[in-house]
Amino acid sequence: MRNEELIATIVQEVLERLPAQVRAPLRRESSGRDGVFDTVDEAVGAARDAQKRVATLSLEERGRAVGLIRRLCDTHAEEWGKAELEETKIGRLDHKIEKLRLVKRVLGVEAMRTEARTDVDGYCLIEPSPWGVIGMALPATHSAPTLASNAINVLAAGNAAVFSPHPAAAKIAARVLQTFNRAIEQETGVRNAIACVGSPSIESTQELFRHPDVALICVTGGPGVVRAAMGAGKRVIAAGPGNPPVLVDPCADLDQAARDIVAGAAWDNNLLCIGEKEVFVVERAAGELVAALKRARAVPLDERQIEALTRAAFTFDEKGGKRRAHVKGELVGRDPHVLAEAAGFRVPEGTELLFGETPEDHPFVQEEQMMPFLPIVRVRNTEEGIEAARRAEHGYRHTAMVHSRSLGNVTEMARVLNTTLFVHNGPCSAALGLGGPGYLSYSIATPTGEGVTTPLTFTRQRQLTLRGPLRIF
Repeated sequence: MRNEELIATIVQEVLERLPAQVRAPLRRESSGRDGVFDTVDEAVGAARDAQKRVATLSLEERGRAVGLIRRLCDTHAEEWGKAELEETKIGRLDHKIEKLRLVKRVLGVEAMRTEARTDVDGYCLIEPSPWGVIGMALPATHSAPTLASNAINVLAAGNAAVFSPHPAAAKIAARVLQTFNRAIEQETGVRNAIACVGSPSIESTQELFRHPDVALICVTGGPGVVRAAMGAGKRVIAAGPGNPPVLVDPCADLDQAARDIVAGAAWDNNLLCIGEKEVFVVERAAGELVAALKRARAVPLDERQIEALTRAAFTFDEKGGKRRAHVKGELVGRDPHVLAEAAGFRVPEGTELLFGETPEDHPFVQEEQMMPFLPIVRVRNTEEGIEAARRAEHGYRHTAMVHSRSLGNVTEMARVLNTTLFVHNGPCSAALGLGGPGYLSYSIATPTGEGVTTPLTFTRQRQLTLRGPLRIF
């Protein structure tokens, strides 16, 4: 099979896992205005011309452009959050709005820094330099916030970008991008600093990845789109899949642990890649944790209800003598009461999260299911819990959480899992500066190792060496 055919097959598989309303391509005429174009070639050409001007802007001028994006996200948070939910039908409105308000925490020009070294032989300046035009694939799960976050990083570093929105969220992506472009042009005089194709498709995404004027690729999505980007033969910054485990040991503050777990797992109906996806709890703390989860407005399911929900949420097949589970897109990111109704029962109004006890090999434990149901697995001791968490994380090296007062236990879990984000005694969001130290980005590059992206992620290092006695001290 040719490389192009392989990429098309992979991307098609990714799209087929999503709900029908999410898979539907956008059918409308591209305006060709304010960064939205009919073809990839037009979009890349416009961004290439814009990047030459962006690169000449001072940091202060780039900072003004970044500030506009932050303010526009805050001003239009309710409007854009509602529009994204209406288009994709996944997630929660309050959290869609909050994700846009949080864009103000994304790092801009303040992250840019230059290093200088001097000695008796001369002077060395190491500065971050832009790549040029960056091709960026967006997910359906957080289209507008990811576009805004990546635009801030890219422009602060002196680049331009061409975005490939997911077809399920292309309307909101184009709307947000046009608003940003109009404001940036008015403020700086630069047109089309960010661009996209009005009617994105698998083919247009492949064309963007392979376009000769695209210097760097950044993708935010599942393993399929990551593999497709890797096949383009260029440097890739990949924000890939995760299946974040949580470990709770007997010395944890169980009430606080329950509140944190519910806050993280229920966020946008568990669409976040960093969200708590499965909990391993030491046996002698399990009963108390379950009671604390109930107090935190999570609703427990019994064995029969979990079985019914599993049948509603997964399909199964046999391959190589092994039974494989596949998430049904219809329930991804849907509200708890929708999951309950699909499984044939009802839950109280205001339910934040569903949870229930399962074995370790259950599909809800092993698959990145992105639904507001949290499997709870009992383990005999902390060592067993750490190993179970390692297996469930599948080596993605994405995110893990632990609730414990034992620094020894915390240290051992952090060492064994070796994840990009690791949170002690907090919800997953603490890793991104929300209730904890750190900073925010909606692209967390785990497969390629850059971690939480910043403007520096989208720069090349250039070294200028001046030979001669320039040292003053």
